[in-house]
Amino acid sequence: MKFLDAHNHLHDARLAPQRAAILDQLAQLPVERAVVNGTREDDWEAVAALTREQSFAIPSFGLHPWYVASRTPHWLEKLRAQLESHPHAGVGEIGLDRWIEGHDPKLQCEVFLPQLAVATELNRPVTIHCLRAWGALYESLRTHPLPRRGFLIHAFGGPQEMVAGFVKLGGYFSFNAYFLHEQKARHREVFRHIPADRVLVETDAPDMRPPDEFTAFPLHDAEGHPINHPAHIALAYEHLAQIRGVTLEKLTAQVAENFARLFGG
Repeated sequence: MKFLDAHNHLHDARLAPQRAAILDQLAQLPVERAVVNGTREDDWEAVAALTREQSFAIPSFGLHPWYVASRTPHWLEKLRAQLESHPHAGVGEIGLDRWIEGHDPKLQCEVFLPQLAVATELNRPVTIHCLRAWGALYESLRTHPLPRRGFLIHAFGGPQEMVAGFVKLGGYFSFNAYFLHEQKARHREVFRHIPADRVLVETDAPDMRPPDEFTAFPLHDAEGHPINHPAHIALAYEHLAQIRGVTLEKLTAQVAENFARLFGG
């Protein structure tokens, strides 16, 4: 059994003190490929450095909606330079977020759409973050050119009735073990019905930690706060297979096909 993590942040400084041990654990599972997402200009080089050292890691560079206000005047040129230096890199994590306090919808769109345009021009996979902005996201995607290979809405938490529309636009959807929390029953139900050829699996590590009772790989940051271990990708696969009523082997094979279609072999 080989696992594919469609979205994480392996370069994150919170993982640095234990990164060697973490990488050993991922190799033992094994995790065959993992998409490592940058979220702001000052972490793009960390993504690049990690993915140069770890052949299983695929870089993705983007300006996350939480950090749009701190961008530099030449952020888009810097993004293009990273993408041109990494021909197999994706664009992400980018998106729209109406949950974060003090959000600026207009500014978020002004940053989201140019990144989408660059991804479309270069035909790179896009990884999208969305919270409480589903209508705005759908309209942005529906009314702008998109990469031929499609896009991922990571840790999809939108309504089931919007899935078909996103699928028609080229959307994929990744399941996260965070959805095993009791209050996430609606999210689990949505993933029961997503088309098989559009399902992916992720960890978002070190964020989106599973419930304590499912935590097989306890991990803490330097201040002792619990964080998500990327080895929980196996947990996400196991429970998604149960939710969808398929064998783990069948799910793994389908996810591998979907991953290769979006991110490349």
